[in-house]
Amino acid sequence: MPFSCPAITNCSRLRTRPVPVVLAPAAATGPGAGRGATCRNHREHRMNLKALRYFVAIADTGSFTAAAALVRIAQPALSRHVRELESELGVALLRRSARGALLTQEGAALCEAARRILAEAEQVKTQLTARAQMGQSTITVGASPTLGRVLLPGLFERCDSALGGFRIALRESFTPILSDWLERGLVDVAFLTNPDGSRDFALHHLYSEPFALITAAPRRYPATVTVAELADIPLLMTRFHRNLVERQLGVVGGRLNVHAEIDSVESISELVMQGRWATVMPVSVYSRQREARTVALSEVSGVQLNRLLMLAVRRDGGANPGIALFTEIVKAECAELVAKGVFSFSDGPRVERGQPEGASRRRSPATRKQSVK
Repeated sequence: MPFSCPAITNCSRLRTRPVPVVLAPAAATGPGAGRGATCRNHREHRMNLKALRYFVAIADTGSFTAAAALVRIAQPALSRHVRELESELGVALLRRSARGALLTQEGAALCEAARRILAEAEQVKTQLTARAQMGQSTITVGASPTLGRVLLPGLFERCDSALGGFRIALRESFTPILSDWLERGLVDVAFLTNPDGSRDFALHHLYSEPFALITAAPRRYPATVTVAELADIPLLMTRFHRNLVERQLGVVGGRLNVHAEIDSVESISELVMQGRWATVMPVSVYSRQREARTVALSEVSGVQLNRLLMLAVRRDGGANPGIALFTEIVKAECAELVAKGVFSFSDGPRVERGQPEGASRRRSPATRKQSVK
């Protein structure tokens, strides 16, 4: 298929006008033979993926004979493809010698560009094949309960609109169990929080977000509390979030005052909204309440408390053909939520009620880049 490659176009030695390949007239007789021969003999050859694949095979093997065997084509036909490429570009691409076929400088430039083009073409083919197959398949996703209300609605909508009959099955738990499920093949992909890297997974970074001290509105604590002040506040925590936050607080000698461990984010949220209790959670968990202004968030100064979310896939890719495309959809959804400010103390590009457009906003901890010593 015809294409245009910037790497070729911008090469000074290749910046020549394509020269049409005119085949020598063949003997012809009979009415209309001359007209048909003229049409056939003035064909203009264009580069295509097949010709580039043949050329790369010659570059890899250094031999017309070996390349012809590799791509399963007769050697004269292979030589003809090279001559047509050289004629179209107006430069010599190969030089025959006793050591075989050697690339000229222009040939090396074409070979480098051809490899990229062929790799991209193969990637497109793989994605389109996966797209066709995903309509009949289901991807089993492992995710923590705190992601359900934030990430999954938009993710489901993207998958449905992009892939038609594509289906998602969701299993919820926290990172240690999700890692086990993924390793055993019980889920195809898993959203992991601060994975320790001990498992043989391919990890795709999605975002980082801060933890906040969260209470029901109106505000009972300052907008910023110190590590020492946090230690005096009775908290409701899940076991997983408690362990994660205490590890980060331990770097600066801090601690949590946990009144009760409750491994249900929904139950903690209901108790916090009653007004008596507080919790420390990732800011996105209470994104809806933030928009409704029914909760108050406080930053913890003197330490950087955050969670890093990764999409994990087994390195063997699993048996599901749609994982690669699903990964790209996840990245797009997360990028949109990051731009909206869902994973930060700020509200992203949106303007708060009563605040003039362009007014300065309070920066998130990620912006200030607080260091932990």
